[in-house]
Amino acid sequence: MSLHSIQKQNVVNAVYEQIKEKLLDGSWPPGSKLPSESELTASFNVSRVSIRSAVQRLRDLGIVVTQQGKGSFVSKNINQQSLLNEQQPIMHLSREEFHDMMVFRQTVEFKCMELAVINATEEDIAALEQALNRMLVNKDDYKKYSQADFDFHLAIAKASQNKVFYNVMNSIKDTYYYYLEELNRALGISLESVEAHIKVFMAIKNRDSSTAVSVLNEAMSENDTAIKKLKQGVSDKS
Repeated sequence: MSLHSIQKQNVVNAVYEQIKEKLLDGSWPPGSKLPSESELTASFNVSRVSIRSAVQRLRDLGIVVTQQGKGSFVSKNINQQSLLNEQQPIMHLSREEFHDMMVFRQTVEFKCMELAVINATEEDIAALEQALNRMLVNKDDYKKYSQADFDFHLAIAKASQNKVFYNVMNSIKDTYYYYLEELNRALGISLESVEAHIKVFMAIKNRDSSTAVSVLNEAMSENDTAIKKLKQGVSDKS
């Protein structure tokens, strides 16, 4: 299949559909690297903005994965069925990876919450509130929401006044952000997720560690159930 120059009004959708056809016919198999942005721009005869928007749409669905400094790659997890079933995002985070992070959070972050309730300064509470407000403002943009989400949890570690915990959280920033971004992209940013963060913030502000821990633990359990259903749905369709 050859690529066709596009002059239509809805160029992003047209680019998206042509790229998807290339994936369906096997021209760009799972794990392969997509042509560069400049190459796609020349092939389709459209703007870089249109190419970026089309690739972003594929990325939002988990069909394409972008690696910093390396480019965009076709997900290794896709098949024809997952390409045809666009409503079902592909989760790249395995349940094992989720569980590993959940255990880390129950071990480290829960303790940070307990310490934050005791040690948080007014500046710490303000930093938490600022991160929470950025989450609320960006709840329709999973990338910006995820960055604010990480900053919220990092602020909890800082509020603990334990430099070791804070440095550990900072040292795994990329891993933690990837975990949050995958959850927010594939599962969506739900009202329950937003409300859980508000409850955690209010609990810490009100010096109530048991409520903060309970709310976060329940939210993680709900995510675990959602991941199980999502992966089961993909398995049933493959």
